[in-house]
Parts: sequence; structure tokens; C-alpha cells
Amino acid sequence: MIEFNYPKVVLKKDNAVYLDIKISGKRMRISNGSKFNINLSPNTYPIKERINQANILAAQIYSKLLSGYDPFHVKVANKIQGLSDLEILEKAMIKKVDQGVSNHYLTQLKYSLSALAKNCSDGKICEGAIEKTLINFTNPTSYNTMRRGLVVLFNAAHEMGWNRKLMKGFKNKRAKAKLHKPIENVSALLNEINACNKNLYLCCLLTYGCLLRPHREIRELTWGDFSDDLSTIRLSGNRNKSGRNRVVPVPFYVRKVLQPSSPHHNLFTGDLREPNPDYFKSAWSRFKKRSKLIKQGQTLYSFRHTGAIDIYKRTGSIEKLKTAMGHSNILVSLTYLRGLDITELKEDDMPTLETFS
Repeated sequence: MIEFNYPKVVLKKDNAVYLDIKISGKRMRISNGSKFNINLSPNTYPIKERINQANILAAQIYSKLLSGYDPFHVKVANKIQGLSDLEILEKAMIKKVDQGVSNHYLTQLKYSLSALAKNCSDGKICEGAIEKTLINFTNPTSYNTMRRGLVVLFNAAHEMGWNRKLMKGFKNKRAKAKLHKPIENVSALLNEINACNKNLYLCCLLTYGCLLRPHREIRELTWGDFSDDLSTIRLSGNRNKSGRNRVVPVPFYVRKVLQPSSPHHNLFTGDLREPNPDYFKSAWSRFKKRSKLIKQGQTLYSFRHTGAIDIYKRTGSIEKLKTAMGHSNILVSLTYLRGLDITELKEDDMPTLETFS
């Protein structure tokens, strides 16, 4: 809800009047009611009547503000006037689609909205409906994912002029840190994959060597994304998770297995098409069933985690790790390292004990 004070009537030396009010930290001097859809202009009245009319205008403006009217979003708010809460969130969903979010992200938003809609009546959203939606997710990670989806939709709706803020009382649950298990012998596992599935092998090699994300960044790669000498990969902001342009060096052991063709052709299909979104997920599942080297807890992303550990151990630089991983900021990298199997303490750092017999 916006914060505001009661409008103060001010009389100027030339006998003109205006209202002084602060709304959401912004000071406004109001001489008429146009911003609030109020047809009243005190300065059009005789001088003796202006203060009285200004007080009437102040009361009407205050009443509108109490009802949730936001003068800063009035043009936007008119677009959602008369719509139910759920209809507004559906428009917010369309807004996110127009912003170019990934299919995976969009699926999560749709699921969050669908789950919420089941607990609403007549399209109206209340805190009880949100509570009923979230209470079904006892796992902290699932709970936080559902909550995050609702927060994204609510924030998009607020930008459209929707003034209901219902998520303040619902906090994230603290999830237990999950340890990503690194791959001990990367070469051996890659050789095993190569004998089974050439496309999966190339995907894993790029995931480890270039630290790209397999299910979108690698799956959508075309030969045109590589430099002429195959030494770098260039991805625009709409092709990676951070939303920023990214230039990634290609190690020699990756370059030597590449067999480029037409710039517009996909690496894995050999034509203009790209593999379906679950292509590598399915390929990994099939390979995992027959592998003798994969250990419990290791996934396709374990190649990326293992590559990250290698960079950090060799450089000791969080900044280089951030750049290599394509993280949006260094805080993401710091959070990421907490889930990796990296020993931060050495034996010499541990408590000492005097020799005893």
C-alpha cells in the first residue's frame, strides 16, 4: 500500500492555492484534481472561496488515496480497471511472455498461477488463498519455488497498477544445502559417454570445458555462435540465464572434436532445427541406466560443477569464476560455491594439540 499524509492547503502571495502532499516519498504540489480524476480547480473560484474549495479537494484526494488510488500508475491502472484479480495476473503472465522469459520459467509461472486459481473464488485473491496454495508444498525448495513464481506475477501486476500487496507475510523457508557431487575422473566418464551417444558426449564436453548450461545454452548452439577459428563462443543476452552478452573461450580439447558446417545449422541436428527441450535430459537418463562410472547424486550438471571447482582451485579467484560461469553478480557465485564439494580448510588450519604420552 502507498504511504501518504493528509494534503495541506497552502496559500501563495498571489492568492493562488495548492495542496502540499507527500505520496510514497514523493512530494507533490497539486493545484487541481486532474491527476485524481476529480473535476475541481480551486483557483478558478473567487479569491474568498479558494481556500474552502482547496479543503474540499484535499478531502476528496485523501478519500481516493485511502481507497488505494495511485496517481503514479493512473494511466496503467486504467488498463486493468474492471478486471478480477486472477484476470490481472493472467495479463501479468502475458507481460512476462513479452519480456522473453525461457519456456522453463514460463512453465513455472503458469503452474504457480494455476495452483493459486484453484483456491480462489470469483477471481478474487486473498491471503487465505495464498496460504492454502503454499501449504501443499512441505518441501522447502518446492515451497520457495512456488512462492517465487507468485511473487514474480504479483510484481508484474503491481507494475500494471494493481495495488494489492498480499505476499508480505509469506517468507522463504530455509532449505538445507544440497552438495553437488563432482566427477572424480572426467576423462573416463567422457570416454564412456562417447561410446554410447556422440551428441551427449559433445554436450558434456561443452558443459565441462566451456561451463555452458546444457538444456538451453548448449542445446540451442549453432555454428554461427562460434568464431571463425572456433576459439570462442558468443551468446547474446537472450540466449543465456544472466541476460547479458557472454563470450566464452573454447579449450583445445573441445575444438579438436568440433566439425563445423553451415553457420545457421544446429550442432546436434545438423540443420535449422534444434533438439527438443528434454533431449539431453532423456539422453542422460538412458545413459545413466547403463553407466558403470556415474555415482549417486551426479547429474548432467555435475560436469559444470566439476569445471567450476577446477577453475576455483587453480585460480582462487571468485571474480574469474563469476565470469566463467556467466553469473549475473558475484553474490550468485558465492552462493554457488557453498553447494560445491570444496574444502575451504586445510589440516594446518585445524586446532593444534600439544604432544602427549
